[in-house]
Amino acid sequence: MSELPTAVVWHNQRCSKSRGACDLLSVRGVEFETRNYIAEPPTRAELKSVLTMMGDPDIKTIVRLGEDKAKELNLKAASHDEILDALVAHPELIERPIVISAEGRAVVGRPPELVLGLFD
Repeated sequence: MSELPTAVVWHNQRCSKSRGACDLLSVRGVEFETRNYIAEPPTRAELKSVLTMMGDPDIKTIVRLGEDKAKELNLKAASHDEILDALVAHPELIERPIVISAEGRAVVGRPPELVLGLFD
């Protein structure tokens, strides 16, 4: 039997999309660990690495722009570096869930079904 793929899920237990992504991975038999990215915020280097694994999309792909704090910081108009600084300082602004495969690919699980593409 082949080894199952592994992944890390940047997870917020209070988020239904994050829980949904974890449920889908479990049903598919994907071994994964969760990281409470609020309690253990990613570093600037980790955020840059995840963006690279996602194919270098616009950084706003991983930002919760609708949050009051994002509006207060005017992240819609902010530069790439300003957004990185804001995400490090305010990890609650990171879109969730972000799933990172052991093969070095990543995706934002919105909708949760998008995470399955990492393991097909």
